Amino acid sequence: MERIVFLDRSAIRVELRKPRFPHEWVEYSTTSKDKVVERLQGATIAVTNRVSLGEEELMLLTKLKYIAVAATGVDCVDLGACRDRGIVVSNVRNWSVSVPEHVFALILALRRNLFAYREMIQQGAWETSESFSLLLEPLPMALWGTTIGIVGYGVLGRRVAEIAEAFGMKVVVSERKGAGIIREGRTAFNKTLESSDVLVILCPLTEETRGLVGLEELKKMPRHSLLINCSRGGIVCETDLANALTEGIIAGAGVDVLNIEPPQGDNALLKLHQENLVITPHVAWASKQSLQILGDQLIDNLEAFAAGNPKNTVV
Repeated sequence: MERIVFLDRSAIRVELRKPRFPHEWVEYSTTSKDKVVERLQGATIAVTNRVSLGEEELMLLTKLKYIAVAATGVDCVDLGACRDRGIVVSNVRNWSVSVPEHVFALILALRRNLFAYREMIQQGAWETSESFSLLLEPLPMALWGTTIGIVGYGVLGRRVAEIAEAFGMKVVVSERKGAGIIREGRTAFNKTLESSDVLVILCPLTEETRGLVGLEELKKMPRHSLLINCSRGGIVCETDLANALTEGIIAGAGVDVLNIEPPQGDNALLKLHQENLVITPHVAWASKQSLQILGDQLIDNLEAFAAGNPKNTVV
């Protein structure tokens, strides 16, 4: 019988069907780092959404043979340590139907200057306007006819491209930074920066993408451009982005992720109080439909492992 321990069940707020194999199921709402080893003692299967499992913990968990990550990103697990110990790791894929929608929520909020207009309305400015309209300067750019650059062209990137085309935007798909060969249908990374009116980050956080966008890259973007990051915080240098917004190097940014979550008080972006910055607390993934897809796939992964045919494996 498998002993399954879900370390942070509160992250998945939907019903989960029972796995169809003999098992004992233990779940915790959340788990702090100092409780990980204690709670996984005797477990053969660990389920985690964001709770970290590093080499220090894994070396003490001699019965653990499978880690099911209830998310797409697996940066919370030491994959090398798992490989050395023969621990299988899987993730869930193509589950969040809401991320592309959130990308455009951020884009439209910034392009249409929604927060500034909301503030003016609340202050009564429209009631004292000399005209039927209350228009802020400069005039906003429409999405129609502009270029969206996409860094990370998986399922989410492709869906963003489809929505962008419906808005009448031109889609540019970035090649990997520093790539010597440009694949068909891709554009060199620097060229993507230079040509994008909106740059959307949707690639995974890896050693290759950590710090991918800093001040040097931001300076290559048009001054009227927007940066949208709905991937991982470590991909964009937060201090550089804060400086770029303050100095007008780019026109605005929408971010759903930060380098440290929950953030610390000294975060450079949280210190900014500007209408050209929108921060949401890592919720782009959140919708009932998305979570149900995730939950169903998580159980599918558990059942596949128990049957001896693990799927969606990363190790």
